[in-house]
Amino acid sequence: MSSQSADPGDVYVKAGAVVFALGALATLVTFVPLFLHLTPLPTAMYWLSMLMPAGFLAALTGLFLNARAQRRRLEPQQPARA
Repeated sequence: MSSQSADPGDVYVKAGAVVFALGALATLVTFVPLFLHLTPLPTAMYWLSMLMPAGFLAALTGLFLNARAQRRRLEPQQPARA
């Protein structure tokens, strides 16, 4: 672990990256048989492809949480404007 405190969205970004990778792999596995004129996979494999946008959404949520936490850390350091 690093000595820095973890931002609240770091877990979302890491989990989102893993879910996105699984969804990308499922998408690749699902569409390869279509291009090679093989028997299409079951419908459940097409649903697994939906992990890709879900992972993207989770990672994006984590980035927004990190940005908000960073902004809150910087607010007390800025001088008050009249």
